[in-house]
Amino acid sequence: RDSQQADTEHSPGLEKWRRTSRKSLKKALSEVKGLSSYLVLWRHDIHNIEGKYGTGIQSYFSFLRFLVLLNFINFILVFSFVTLPTIISKYGVFNSTIAYTSPKNIDNICTIYEPNDNKGLVYFYTYLKDLLSGTGFLEVTSLFYGYYLIDAVLISITKYNLPLAYLLATFAYLALSFLWLLMRSVEGFKQNLVHDADPFQSYCNKVFAGWDFCITDPNAARLKHRSLLYELQTDLQEERLKQKIAERTMEEKLRIYSLRIFINIIVIAILSGCFYSIYRVTVFSQEDSSDSDNANSLVNLLVQYLPSIVITLANFIAPLIFSILIRFEDYMPAFEIRMTLLRCVFLRLASIGVLLFSLWSQISDCRNDKCEPCGYNYELYPCWESDVGREMYKLMIFDFIVILAVALFVDFPRKLLVTHCSWKLVQWFGLKEFEISDNVLEIIYGQTICWIGTFFSPLLPAIATIKYFIVFYVKKIVLIHTCKPAARPVRASGSNFFFLVVLLIGLLLAFVPLGVSIAHIPSSKACGPFRSFNTSWEVIPDTVLLFPKALQDILFGLTSEAFAVPLFVI
Repeated sequence: RDSQQADTEHSPGLEKWRRTSRKSLKKALSEVKGLSSYLVLWRHDIHNIEGKYGTGIQSYFSFLRFLVLLNFINFILVFSFVTLPTIISKYGVFNSTIAYTSPKNIDNICTIYEPNDNKGLVYFYTYLKDLLSGTGFLEVTSLFYGYYLIDAVLISITKYNLPLAYLLATFAYLALSFLWLLMRSVEGFKQNLVHDADPFQSYCNKVFAGWDFCITDPNAARLKHRSLLYELQTDLQEERLKQKIAERTMEEKLRIYSLRIFINIIVIAILSGCFYSIYRVTVFSQEDSSDSDNANSLVNLLVQYLPSIVITLANFIAPLIFSILIRFEDYMPAFEIRMTLLRCVFLRLASIGVLLFSLWSQISDCRNDKCEPCGYNYELYPCWESDVGREMYKLMIFDFIVILAVALFVDFPRKLLVTHCSWKLVQWFGLKEFEISDNVLEIIYGQTICWIGTFFSPLLPAIATIKYFIVFYVKKIVLIHTCKPAARPVRASGSNFFFLVVLLIGLLLAFVPLGVSIAHIPSSKACGPFRSFNTSWEVIPDTVLLFPKALQDILFGLTSEAFAVPLFVI
């Protein structure tokens, strides 16, 4: 009884201390969160863009920032578990040693791989050519798959299984990208639902609850004011167009639907022509580069870059045609962006697929017993994974060069002509608008290349991080100095969600070529960590067989169709 009375007497003080502690903790967390917001990459730049150009364009730059962070984390992941152990073992750090396992039951001819690393006196332009094409000195670096010849790293009594780590790191960066995208897509979907639920409610939220009363800086207040103004302009523009659509007669509807069918037939014809061209030049480039010598380095470089050049031309010309055709289809501004994006996304992602299909058709070309005894065309592709990695590397480098070239040789000269030349034709062209769909498409295309290429070129996420970091500043300068305000404002809530959905489609499509490469095509016997396996996937069941019998049964049960299919659906 005495102890209960003592607890009762002390409990008010204890409760008061708990409340004070909770408040102090909340205040500390709030301050930490406030301070951490200042560490957010490009925070001030993106807020300025939002105030001056609206939330639609701001969503593009936020999207670009997200990809910089995603690629940086993917690079840290792959570098830590694949590249770093290889470098440590080769230089004997921590008294580490290397374990090699010779491929069993493999003809010696399959193990011959002699990359040209340009030994001796080399001209500067040769280094430049190698840097652009991924050959020469780059071919024998950690940038490509062929560098990772180690089967295991031995540190003291610990054995590090590099082939298993290589494959698991691939699954890890894909899973991380998928989950992160899914989480951001769900957030965007919620915002989209809130906006689409009731236009009047959305209007009331902007007018009565849109202002942030914590803003004390005049510049920040001005930016917030402009942001709200852009949102209200977008609402009014959409309502005006909805009213116009509701007032259409039956004759006008028939005319518009007929025109849309005709335009879609033209779009399909353009896409078919682009895909056939990519297939033909890829086959020509691979056959010609294998037969040609290095007497004319410039011609050889152009031949190697033919697929990248044709893909870039298709991705540059076709969207221009699509953007002209879409104007005749009379869609809403938001839907117009989405339709253009879908067409261009299909073109860009399918063009990567056609390129890979063309390469695989050459790798698996078994006519005249070319695949005997290695299981693939070893004469043309002694290390086919590095060849695919080089193609992905060239696509990424060429895409970056094109972005810089368009800014320097198209956007700025156009600005100068419009500003200082009074010709009617020049003034008719005028300053360009910042096309959100085209710019988003550029980075989705580059990111899909990165996801596919990282298995074949493990350091590709580092290149993508540097590329997008530079692209942010290039696009910011282009926006501020060469573009005019958009004639029709674009809403950010729908755009953010749609950008992420399209990027998610790109990631899901990247699973297909990676799955085929890992599980179906025989791995190279002359290079890479999977020389001792028929396919890259075989390292997983071989490792599982080393586990205890009970654990084996559990893992085989988890990977069975009865468990995997419901999990995938969920």
